[in-house]
Amino acid sequence: MLADVATLLRCPACHGELWVEASVVRCQQGHQFDVSRQGYVNLLGTAQPASADTAAMVQARAQFLAGGHYLPLARAVCAAVGAGEGPVVELGSGTAYYLSAVLQRRPQSVGMAIDVSVPACRRAAKAHPRIGAVVADAWGQLPVMDRCADVVLVVFAPRRGAEIARVLRPGGRLVVLTPAADHLGELVEPLGLLRVDQRKDERLRAGLEPWLVVREAVSVRFSLSLDATDVEQLAAMGPSAFHSTAAERQRRVAALTLPTTVTASVTVTTLCSRP
Repeated sequence: MLADVATLLRCPACHGELWVEASVVRCQQGHQFDVSRQGYVNLLGTAQPASADTAAMVQARAQFLAGGHYLPLARAVCAAVGAGEGPVVELGSGTAYYLSAVLQRRPQSVGMAIDVSVPACRRAAKAHPRIGAVVADAWGQLPVMDRCADVVLVVFAPRRGAEIARVLRPGGRLVVLTPAADHLGELVEPLGLLRVDQRKDERLRAGLEPWLVVREAVSVRFSLSLDATDVEQLAAMGPSAFHSTAAERQRRVAALTLPTTVTASVTVTTLCSRP
């Protein structure tokens, strides 16, 4: 799987081409990086930051997504990506749930899952036969060759406009999924979840429009019916989990009337490189 996307990678040390040789990724300058038993390669160069998703968070996300609750979001992402055969790169990929859905619709494309979390990349490496997983920081310089990606995908994750524009092919597109102000609004107070920034769309455009042009922004809104297990997984899989313990989340969930109806509300924004 990693060998399929190795031609898209560049060395984080010298920016030279990388290739897979046995269980090592190497470049002509002699820099080399071990391929893990799970099939991912770590190009981060340092220990993962404290903000990286933990194994428990990744497990909760995998279980929640397996329940099909966010299937409408995956469909919306696939619609925005559209048809094609070129490579797809997902930044902050987590378990590569959305990248896998896109590759199912694009049988000739390969996918690269990039995440700063090692537990996330362990899962992403096995999410789909055409995915290669790479540990790297989406806020830094991406270990990706210039103008090689047909699509860059960012779902609830960081994005750096200059780097995304660098790796996109001419005519390529960036698809970004961001939460709206009322996303999961019914659970914010009861579970102590982090609130969505009211100026999120404004900040999105400010961070991307110097390098990319917005082509379309589509609102996606639907209701979820969640039981206690679903709600616990939802609370445990995102950044709010850093601010609470499992025992506290269980106590808060126990106080809810369940099952409960929750609003999913996001914006799917499609951007293209500037001429």
